Amino acid sequence: ATFTHYAIIHEEIRRRMIMEFNELIKRINELSRKSKAEGLNEDEKKEQTELRNEYRALVVGNLSSQLNTMKIKYPDGTIKDVKKK
Repeated sequence: ATFTHYAIIHEEIRRRMIMEFNELIKRINELSRKSKAEGLNEDEKKEQTELRNEYRALVVGNLSSQLNTMKIKYPDGTIKDVKKK
């Protein structure tokens, strides 16, 4: 396998993840609108809670990944990784 092959696979995975994330947000919004308009049954309330928790986990994971690749450049010129405390 070549670098190009891996890049194509990585892009396909990223595209699928974005599609799944968009579907997650779409369903969260549908349940939110229904909740405001007419209320939710117990199964829908459970689904809403699970979807919101999944959304939070994805956002926190994404932010953590971004922070793990960031570096801070100080006025004296030193560069340090952003690390979890």
